[in-house]
Amino acid sequence: MLSRRECLKLIATSVVAAPAFRVSPLRAAQWPQRTVRLIVPASAASGTDFAARTFADALAARWKQPVVVENRPGADGLIATTAFLGMYDDHAMMYSFAGPMSLLPVIHASLSYDPRRDLVPISLGADTFVAFSAHASLNLGSLKEFVALARSQPGKFNYYAPSGALPYLLAGFLKSQNLDLVQIYYREQSRGLQDHAEGRIPFMLSVMTDRLPVVQSGHVNFLAVTNGTRAAMRPDVPTAVESGFPEFAFDGLAGFIGSRAMSADVIDRISIDVRAVAADHAVSDRLAVVGQLARGTTPAEFLEMIESQRAKIATIVQETGLRPQH
Repeated sequence: MLSRRECLKLIATSVVAAPAFRVSPLRAAQWPQRTVRLIVPASAASGTDFAARTFADALAARWKQPVVVENRPGADGLIATTAFLGMYDDHAMMYSFAGPMSLLPVIHASLSYDPRRDLVPISLGADTFVAFSAHASLNLGSLKEFVALARSQPGKFNYYAPSGALPYLLAGFLKSQNLDLVQIYYREQSRGLQDHAEGRIPFMLSVMTDRLPVVQSGHVNFLAVTNGTRAAMRPDVPTAVESGFPEFAFDGLAGFIGSRAMSADVIDRISIDVRAVAADHAVSDRLAVVGQLARGTTPAEFLEMIESQRAKIATIVQETGLRPQH
C-alpha cells in the first residue's frame, strides 16, 4: 500500500500531466447532446457570417441539434477568440478566418491565449477569393502592367487594403517588386471602396465580392486573384501565380476551430462531417455565388495551411516593418 506522501505525489503528478478539462470530455458517439454554439469574428451579413450560417444549417441537419451562430466582430478576431476561449465549452466552436492563429500571434507582442496550445484546427470550411483591382481610368489589364506602371512613377500612387492579413500581403508584394506606393487607412471599408470606385484610390486588395458591382459598372478592373485557383464567378481573372507573381499567392482561409475542451475523437468526427457538408453541391454552389470555394480538410491539413500562412506573414512583417494601425 502506498504511503500518504506517495499518494499525494501521485495525485500532483496526475494533475500536472492531465489535460486541463473542467468537465470530462464527451466521446464522438455521444456528441452533440445539446445546442452547438458557433462563434464568428465577423459582423452579420459578412462573407464569413454567410458561410458560417450555411455550414450551421447543414451541420444541424446532420447532428439533429441546433447550431446557433453568434457574431463577435472586431480587432481582427481577437474579441471573438477571447470570448470563445472563456466559454471552455465542448459544444462551442469558432468559424473564423485564420487570423487568430496566423496573424495575431505575429503582430502582437503578447496575447491572452496561446494559439498553438489553446486553439485546435478542425477543418477548413471555405477559401474566400481575394482580388487585386485597379481603377479603370488607368487602363491596366494585368499585374505585370501594374508593376510596370508603379515602377515607372514611384510614390505617385496610393492603395487600400482593409484590416486583417491583406495589408501585410500587399505590403510584402510591393516590397518584393521594389515598388513605392502609399498606403491609405480607413476606419470604414465602405469609404475605401467608394474612393476606389471614384478613382481617388487607384488600387485595392480585398475579397472579390466587395467590388463586383463597381467592376460590373466599368469603374474598376480585377487584375488577379491571390488564391490558388480562379474564381468560378469570374473565371476570366487569372491567379497571381498564373500572372508570374507566386509571392503574391494567398488563400482566404476560413474554417472551424475548437478548443481543448473537446476530445480528439470529437474533433475528428466534426472534421468528417464538415468535409461531407463542403462536398455537398447545395452548399458549394451557395458559397460559390458569394465568391467562396467550399473546401473541407482534416485537422492536420488545416493546421498546415495555418502554419504556412503564419510563416508568410511573419516574413513579411520582418521585411517590411509594418505594424498594426489603430
